[in-house]
Amino acid sequence: MVGFLWKGTLVSADDTWVLWATIITFAAASIYLEQRYRWAEKLSGPVLGLIMAIVAVNLNILPTDAPVYDAIWTYCIPLAVSMLLFRADIKAILRDTGKMFFCFNISALGTLAGVVVAFFLLKGLLPHPEQLAAMATGGYIGGGVNIFAVVSSLGVSETLLSAYMVSDNFMMALAFMALLWIPSSQFFTSRFRHPYEAKFETQGSSASEAAQTKSAAFWGKKEISLLDIALTVATAFVISTLSVKFAGLLKTTFAAPEGGDLWSQLPAMILGNEFVILTILSVLAASLFPNYFKSLKGAQEIGTFIIYAFFVVIGCPAVLKDVILTAPLLFVFSGLIALINIVWTLFWGKLFRQNIEELAVASNANLGGPSTAAAMAVGKGYDELVIPAILVGLWGYIIGTPLGLFMATWLKQYL
Repeated sequence: MVGFLWKGTLVSADDTWVLWATIITFAAASIYLEQRYRWAEKLSGPVLGLIMAIVAVNLNILPTDAPVYDAIWTYCIPLAVSMLLFRADIKAILRDTGKMFFCFNISALGTLAGVVVAFFLLKGLLPHPEQLAAMATGGYIGGGVNIFAVVSSLGVSETLLSAYMVSDNFMMALAFMALLWIPSSQFFTSRFRHPYEAKFETQGSSASEAAQTKSAAFWGKKEISLLDIALTVATAFVISTLSVKFAGLLKTTFAAPEGGDLWSQLPAMILGNEFVILTILSVLAASLFPNYFKSLKGAQEIGTFIIYAFFVVIGCPAVLKDVILTAPLLFVFSGLIALINIVWTLFWGKLFRQNIEELAVASNANLGGPSTAAAMAVGKGYDELVIPAILVGLWGYIIGTPLGLFMATWLKQYL
């Protein structure tokens, strides 16, 4: 709490070099700890990065917003996702996404249940609860694009949006920590099927007896050349650039007429989303030229390191002081929805005998979207779940806004 005694932050938002150095150092430290200490491995590297960022922000060391963070979201994440899709097999996608799709929709119903419960418990204590319900539905099934689509459609005030985003960002950090921990917890692995954790453990234990943790063995040293790095990075840049350009072109081509309704806006929202196009182009390229992409070494390692840095950035907007002082009930509102989503997903997932890893990633895809779900799959070593995580997250983009607007219309009659 010492950091709250002065105004501003120790590192300013425009101190680009120091911010980059801090983010990369936190990411490197989280990997080091994860691979060296078993207690850190149990928490997982991404969680450690989140905690480091949250502590630094709440001690007023790092700013909550900075151009560097935007650069990581805008440039680094597409590159990382592209690299992590280099070995995409379209047949495997069609085969493996089925379970994840089922888990995702179970989790989406959990979001709806959480929104209804939170609305009726807190509607008399919150301003415009139907608008908050709509934003939470869109955001906790889709993502930021859905929140802002709902905001635009319902005319939500900037004040309400800002307060909600503060609580949402903080709760997301906590939810991600829980979801990263759950699949590795003995409590859950003893009660759920856990094939990916079992595989990860087997690979880790057999890869190197000298390794101090499974993570260290799993990410052991591999042969890699300068040409591998050059081709990997260049290919990722080309795919990411084409995705951004095509998404921009499609967004303009399918733009809705002035004053058009939501349904007329959906084609541009979906086809104009760079992650939709990025996934299509990456999977298509990897399927058409499998030998080339399989020959590239280092893509998983480079992409994963970027993802660890991304988790550090996720923790930066989480300012506990702001939540407590300006939006305590919104914290309860967001937290209740996230909690019900996770509990609902695990309950019905257990009933339908689903794997704990897919349930946790599906819940993450609901609450955070495709990028955080893919980051979780990578951070946990579930390589087979990276592509399904992205695809179901994109499905959330499709259904998030219509469901959000439906909830606003339906719940408004109970005010």
